[in-house]
Amino acid sequence: MRRKINKNDNLLELIPLKNEKFDWKINEEGLVQVIILRNSMLDRIVRVFFNTPKFMKIDLDKYGSFIWNCIDGTKNIEEIGQKFKEKFGEEVEPLYERLVTYINILRNNKFIKLVKESDIND
Repeated sequence: MRRKINKNDNLLELIPLKNEKFDWKINEEGLVQVIILRNSMLDRIVRVFFNTPKFMKIDLDKYGSFIWNCIDGTKNIEEIGQKFKEKFGEEVEPLYERLVTYINILRNNKFIKLVKESDIND
C-alpha cells in the first residue's frame, strides 16, 4: 500500500515514476518529446471551433531529456542527480536545487509521481 509523501520525507530518497497516461518519443534532435492527448469534452469542442491539434507536444531540452531518460522506476532523485552531474559537470550547478525544481515541475504537471522505495518493493 502506498504511503502518502509528507514534508518530513527526504526528497532525494524518493523515486520518480513516469505517468503512463502520457506517451513520449525521441525527436530528430535526440531530445525527448512528451505527447499529451487532448481528448476531453472541452478539448473536442475547442478543436471543432478553433482547429486545434489533437495532441500537444512538449519538447524537453538536453537537461530535461537526460533527466526524463533517467526516470526508470528504480533510481531515486539522488542517484539521478549523480548521473546528471557525471554527464554535465559544473554546468548544472547548483545541482540539487535545479534538479528538485525540475522534478517538482514534472510532478506539478502530472508527468511523474514520486513514491517511496518501500512502496515499490511492496
